[in-house]
Amino acid sequence: MQMTNHTLKTAFSLLLLLTTSAGYACTNFIVGKKASRDGSVIVSYNADSYGCYGVMQHFPAAKHPKGAMRKVYDWESDRYRGEIAEALETYGVVGNINEYQVTIGETTFGGREELVDSTGLLDYGSLIYIALQRSKTAREAIKVMTSLTDKYGYASEGETFSIADPNEAWILEMVGKGAGGHGALWVAVRIPDDCISGHANQSRIHKFMQYPKDQCIYSKDIVSFARKKGLYKGSDADFDFAATYCPLDFGGARYCEARVWAFYNHWATGMDAYLDYAMGKNLKAEPMPLYIKPKTKLSVADVQNAMRNQYEGTPMAMLSDPGAGAWQSPYRPRPLAWKYKGKDYFNERPTGTQQTSFTFVAQMRNYLPRAIGGVIWFGHDDANMVAYTPVYCCATRVPDCYTKKYGDDVTFSLKSAFWVCNWVSNMVYPRYSQLFPDVKAERDSLEHLYFDRQSLVERQAQALCQTDSSKAIDYLTNYSVKTADEMLQDWIHLAEYLIVRYNDMVVKPYSHGHFLRTPEGLGAPVKATGFPDATREQIIRQTNGKFAVPAPQK
Repeated sequence: MQMTNHTLKTAFSLLLLLTTSAGYACTNFIVGKKASRDGSVIVSYNADSYGCYGVMQHFPAAKHPKGAMRKVYDWESDRYRGEIAEALETYGVVGNINEYQVTIGETTFGGREELVDSTGLLDYGSLIYIALQRSKTAREAIKVMTSLTDKYGYASEGETFSIADPNEAWILEMVGKGAGGHGALWVAVRIPDDCISGHANQSRIHKFMQYPKDQCIYSKDIVSFARKKGLYKGSDADFDFAATYCPLDFGGARYCEARVWAFYNHWATGMDAYLDYAMGKNLKAEPMPLYIKPKTKLSVADVQNAMRNQYEGTPMAMLSDPGAGAWQSPYRPRPLAWKYKGKDYFNERPTGTQQTSFTFVAQMRNYLPRAIGGVIWFGHDDANMVAYTPVYCCATRVPDCYTKKYGDDVTFSLKSAFWVCNWVSNMVYPRYSQLFPDVKAERDSLEHLYFDRQSLVERQAQALCQTDSSKAIDYLTNYSVKTADEMLQDWIHLAEYLIVRYNDMVVKPYSHGHFLRTPEGLGAPVKATGFPDATREQIIRQTNGKFAVPAPQK
């Protein structure tokens, strides 16, 4: 999703735009099949947007008559944009994965303002879901997306897409050609099977002609257009897509590349060399590599936890400054930019953030029947505060609690996972260090349960496939829906527990699944725990003994 509306001229013009625009800003991580523990290709996505009611998309497989047209609506605004020719056959899609296990995620880098084509028909969100309905492989999805923009025009800002299938993963970057320019400028690079990659609202493909020809494809005018516009004068071999179409500034480093750096830093050695670059201290330094080899293989659970990263153990950690508050919270209110006595300051922008609308980790496996091999682990709201539930790519319906059936961005409903998950997280934020351990325990317990029973569920589905594939699809559909519904009920109970136990800044005693009572049946006396020790120390230090109790007078 978009982080900015136009090219970012300076660090604080970026921050200003973040305070006035919709505030979209997303994160994608990618794991090749030889870099994962189980041989799956993994793609993750935090769709971050204040005010956006997240939903799980669902498009049933369908056949269409020759000459049929498809109406296109802007993904962000729902505004009608026009029509395109419909494909004769479209494939089933649940969330951001289709029945052939093709997955697409995105982050917006904006790029040069003058390259946005307001006359184009297809926005980035429309491209994603149309491509998912028309593609059996990642390469086919790239072809669909680029051919559609050639024909109908590209309406969005600069965009990075993660495009993957059970065999390979690609990063596609795309910008427009300006008003009336028609088509798009794009480059796609394949991520090696033994590597990991990521992108977070900053263009990441640099000198792409260094890659093997079968691992990189691009639009024929990608360099000539830049020369024509006076953006580039060097040789084709030295052409740098990111530097030309999305020049790095402080915000692009500190708020965007830093998230990728944190992911790399956790899974590889030597990333200290890029720390000043990621922190925006040296924008002329060598950019981080597009992909790296991890020191150990990653599981789906590892990637889920990566989507929760808040710069723990790095110079950008967020728990020790006054912004963390009395309860040591790693969250900061927007706007990111703020002023004090005429000077500009900022807050960090980690991967795990309160503005996440929905989040997923897609698992694609080429060694299983495709109905079973593709799983989109899905959640609503802050990835740090939710349990990802599995939805199989073959599902013929999706959990109602993940759709628009109940509630919207201004209508609360206990049947909406979006609102129940937000209810829990927003209780936690003000007293993070006190309440979050309970949420984490429930989150981890549910996710361990889902992983523990995954193999059993899939063995049952494979057995059904041998006799009747439709029964396997029904079984996995029902399991996906049931698990999401169970999670929702668990989260409602968690919300009820939190409000009862921590009401009025005290703690009600609780043991073995029950609140304690007196012999007379009343609730046991509450415990006044006060501030954490770190906050007590800060109060004493900053108030210079103001709250010290005087010694008894003689």
